[in-house]
Amino acid sequence: MENERNIFIDTWGWIVIHNKREERHREVRSFYRNFRLRGGMVYTTDYVLDETFTLLFRRLSSDSAVLFINFLDSAIRQGYLILLWTSPERFEAAKQLRLQFRDKPMISFTDFTSMVVMRELAIKSILTEDEHFFQVGMGFKKVP
Repeated sequence: MENERNIFIDTWGWIVIHNKREERHREVRSFYRNFRLRGGMVYTTDYVLDETFTLLFRRLSSDSAVLFINFLDSAIRQGYLILLWTSPERFEAAKQLRLQFRDKPMISFTDFTSMVVMRELAIKSILTEDEHFFQVGMGFKKVP
């Protein structure tokens, strides 16, 4: 059963939350703050953070990127951000999704690993602009 108090945050979501120059920054940051105030739990993966860190250091000053890493570390320590690791089993499940959806070559392997985690934890809500999550028929829904 889906828990509406859980969301998964994709690379796009993390970038927009932190980068004031992003078009939807205010809206997404406000959503994130309100979600947290309601006691919501946030999930992401090591692969998503890999992408996020790479993009932040390319797009922002290193000081700003470091601030964001510190923000994430604090959220993990406080217990409302759960960082999930791509285990060999999750990697294999993502590989099987890649093979299943070979007709959708634009879906990244990182997105498939995220889908595996979301399916495993019955998380349907995702903070993303990536339409690939909605092309696989797993019932994911975009927030906000």
